Amino acid sequence: MGKKEKALPSQADTETSSLTAIKKTKKQTASMAETSSCIHGSWSPITNIAQDHLFSILLLLPIDSILSFSITCKRFKSIATSDNLWESICRRDWGQTSVEAIKSAADSRCHHHLPWIKLYSQVYQLDSVLCHSLSDQDGDEGFPVPRASHSLNFVSGCLVVFGGGCEGGRHLDDTWVAYIGNDFKKTLNWQKINSGIPSGRFGHSCVVIGDSIVLFGGINDQGNRQNDAWVGQVVFHETFGITMSWKLLDVGSTVPPPRGAHAGCCINNNRMLIHGGIGLSGIRLGDTWVLDLSENLNFGTWHEIVTHHPTPTARSGHTITYIGGNQTVLFGGRGLVYEVLNDVWLFDSSEGHLRWLQLLFELRNIPEGISLPRVGHSATLILGGRLLIYGGEDSYRHRKDDFWVLDISSIASIKMQSITTKRKVSLANMWKRLQSTGYKPKSRSFHRACADHSGRYLFVFGGMVDGLIQPVEARGLSFDGELFRVELMLQL
Repeated sequence: MGKKEKALPSQADTETSSLTAIKKTKKQTASMAETSSCIHGSWSPITNIAQDHLFSILLLLPIDSILSFSITCKRFKSIATSDNLWESICRRDWGQTSVEAIKSAADSRCHHHLPWIKLYSQVYQLDSVLCHSLSDQDGDEGFPVPRASHSLNFVSGCLVVFGGGCEGGRHLDDTWVAYIGNDFKKTLNWQKINSGIPSGRFGHSCVVIGDSIVLFGGINDQGNRQNDAWVGQVVFHETFGITMSWKLLDVGSTVPPPRGAHAGCCINNNRMLIHGGIGLSGIRLGDTWVLDLSENLNFGTWHEIVTHHPTPTARSGHTITYIGGNQTVLFGGRGLVYEVLNDVWLFDSSEGHLRWLQLLFELRNIPEGISLPRVGHSATLILGGRLLIYGGEDSYRHRKDDFWVLDISSIASIKMQSITTKRKVSLANMWKRLQSTGYKPKSRSFHRACADHSGRYLFVFGGMVDGLIQPVEARGLSFDGELFRVELMLQL
């Protein structure tokens, strides 16, 4: 979602900060639970806590504790289940930007009071998505041509597409921008930016930092790997429309080896993290680098992150996604011997504690889990601090059209500082497959996806799909040019 506040807070931090409050109220709430009312002929110290102080204490507690508190005493149920409290909880767990975007969308539909506790429950019990086609079915020339391994970002209320590969194995060097805002139209008004830079490429990474995007690496149609970095600034004005400009970023002499088909994301609001990819001579890489950017994005400094084992194996076509706080999730890809992977890794970027942690699970314990291994998929941060995995292909190059939610909140109570370098965490129920309704897009791989500021709407563009080649009887690959929106099914 680009620049985003802490999407899902660490329960370790929450429990540490609220431990004193819990200890002070534990005996009091237990005593209250033994009576039908906390004030009918009896007295408890908690009844003397001012309502605003009690409100603040509740905001420090985990969700289970808040719900438990709401049933201990009739007097406090109205506080613990109030819209004001749960709107504050949503801000705490989802971030200010997501909540304001949801409120803005609701206001545009004349809904002035959102049922926040119900909305919170729906987000974490999500079981389906709704797809809408946003493509111009008439094949208007004012639309990005079909492509794969491009970049797609949501920044300044706009979708931005750059580069990719197209028919004939050619690279593209075009930049397209379309404004969305909160008005989701059936088709978008795309604008082509004729800048001639960066040079044409595919398999690059492009991340959102503030109102800009930062691009790194990629491969051109001569097979040359790149390791340059570019900054694209996007500005939308209601009167003058969209303007966008690219500039080469000054990063000094220390740079990562050239590569493409790597994974990248923005962490901590002003840093770009990259991992793996295909380097020179087609060798798959397993290194991790961070680009620290200046406040004005005029220059940056690369440094390699060297951590103790275990670390993710070399791979390409995987995803790496920032989920808030100091946590970033890596998933899938293609390994050294072309095997398609399904492993999940957590990267902790706390100062002084940079490390990888593998999250173990058994495919046989996940319904339909046998379909999880994939490469060329997308992994997008959605409302609630989870990842929405879509598409990709398996080891037989069968493309997918399934949606999965990856939720690692069950390990939020783990204190990353206390994890040894050799420890692994085994988890269950991380994965949930979602039902898809509405428009039925083609199965695809090496597409790109991004979310709007609310995290409720995702946009998917392009990719490789099954197609027909000459002769007609032979099935082949085709580049896709459709754009569609994926909506998390919530009742506002």
